[in-house]
Amino acid sequence: MAANTPPQRWRAVLTGASGGIGAAIAAELAPRCQALILVGRQRPALEALARSLKGSAVHIVCGDLTEAATLDEIAACGRRVGGIDLLVNNAGVSDFHAFATQQPDVIETLLATNLLAPMLLTRRLLPMLMAEPRAQIVNVGSVFGAIGFPGFAAYCGAKAGLKGFSQALRRELSDSHVAVRYFAPRATRTAINSDAVNAMNGELKTAEDTPQHVAAALLRFLDGGAWQRTLGAKERFFSLVNALLPGLPDGAIRAQLPIIRKHLPK
Repeated sequence: MAANTPPQRWRAVLTGASGGIGAAIAAELAPRCQALILVGRQRPALEALARSLKGSAVHIVCGDLTEAATLDEIAACGRRVGGIDLLVNNAGVSDFHAFATQQPDVIETLLATNLLAPMLLTRRLLPMLMAEPRAQIVNVGSVFGAIGFPGFAAYCGAKAGLKGFSQALRRELSDSHVAVRYFAPRATRTAINSDAVNAMNGELKTAEDTPQHVAAALLRFLDGGAWQRTLGAKERFFSLVNALLPGLPDGAIRAQLPIIRKHLPK
């Protein structure tokens, strides 16, 4: 962004707004938005969040992103506010479980929420985004989209798919004014983590961020030009090593397996 260019005031859609990271992102985004559409499944949490935000007109869409009716409602709300120029696909779910005993319906939910839903919402809003002189799609993934980790096989698969989708769509739209970007937090202290995950992270001494730290980093990312960002210097290093020399992380993670397996749900 040029030094004398004022920050863009977005008409934005934020999914997963009722969660820990989502609510923190909403608080950071609101002062920078003309209109902010909050999407989530928990209406009381969305309404309380909307009342707390200042600096923009806030709208709520409560529903399941895997259902066409919810996508239609988001699109209709976007048209009412004059179009969308920022889509933040933040909604996500997790499940810490051995893949061999993970229930098929849980695996389907992980893939539907973390991968299929952002793809379908992006497709639904793409005409509106393309109609803007400048627009962004930001897919919020995870460091586990670059580093596969035991106990999270389905989750890692979904987030790796989201990263691949982001890269492919970025290249497909590279001759347009719609930027497609990928933002990957590391471990974050939110309710998405089960007690078992918290205990495992504590024993492994896993570095964790607060939702507020993640949200502030996302806002800086929005104002920058990089197509992707992974939080945490150590995590960025291991992502690079994992891509170039995957045998090295294999050995390091295998050494952690006794601790991981101790905390896996039975």
